[in-house]
Amino acid sequence: MRSDTEWMAAALALARRGRGRTGANPNVGCLLVKDGRVIGRGHTQDGGRPHAEAMALQQAGVAARGATAYVTLEPCAHVSPRGPACADTLVAAGIARCVVAMQDPDARTAGKGVARLREAQIETVTGVLQAEAEAELRGFTGRLQSGRAELTLKLALSLDGRLAMADGRSQWITGEAARAYAHALRAEADLVLVGGGTLRSDAPKLTARLPGSTAPQPLRAVLTAGPVPEGFIALPSLAALDALVAERQLNRILCEGGGGLAAALLAAGRVDRLAILRAPILIGNGIGLEALSPHDLAETHGRWRLTDSRMLGPDRLELYSAISSISSNTADTRP
Repeated sequence: MRSDTEWMAAALALARRGRGRTGANPNVGCLLVKDGRVIGRGHTQDGGRPHAEAMALQQAGVAARGATAYVTLEPCAHVSPRGPACADTLVAAGIARCVVAMQDPDARTAGKGVARLREAQIETVTGVLQAEAEAELRGFTGRLQSGRAELTLKLALSLDGRLAMADGRSQWITGEAARAYAHALRAEADLVLVGGGTLRSDAPKLTARLPGSTAPQPLRAVLTAGPVPEGFIALPSLAALDALVAERQLNRILCEGGGGLAAALLAAGRVDRLAILRAPILIGNGIGLEALSPHDLAETHGRWRLTDSRMLGPDRLELYSAISSISSNTADTRP
């Protein structure tokens, strides 16, 4: 018999399918389990509705009565013009038990969903794989509590720590597998950001080009006071970026900027995740970034935690997560 932790890990895998596709809503996963087997599975759909619970219940049908629901985020307790409260839907379906990874930071739910389940005499367990669920929804939580989306900084570095040639050109440092990974990151983002220098030297499209993908294209922005091509958004400052996050309700930002923007974001403490692709080439006289030396990124440094390291063809991918806390303000912005 599988444990609650194992079932929740499967629900989190479902949640990841919604990255970059759920609009302002969080990407959530839900499993319905009965007699040791899955009878329903779902994740938040494109644009944020239907929610994961509704998808899983639709698949399970009447078999949901007496089942256990594994949900990566507390079931919502507020009624929306786009659908009923998930807590009420689970109660009406007659589930016997609900396992929740983390509390919803949205003040309209924030404990009310769990309370409603318990009032209906449904056994409810919370905090299973909470840290993993919070990491998955860091952007959603950060936007509600601090007004900032999660920002991932993606950089390609040569063996000698260079980001680009001396003239600023940085295209094709890495191989095909690494470039495909970069497109996957774009597909998971709500916004892709570069600086004015990268725009002028590389003329990047910043679109997610994955064969067979139906994911919506991210917004494209340039941190510059100058003109930008059609289809791009000019942002003169980080304050303007925050204003765009609030206006468009963005949860995930991918930055593919060069050394200047990367250094500024790191110095300002605005980077939540680092995706570093290290290519087996030497550039020599090029543009580097001292803040991304192996020593500075070591776990002992106290600012970053290495979460993954693997080969993508000839290149090495290193993923780091910032060790930081999030403020505690709340706002009712979940559609």
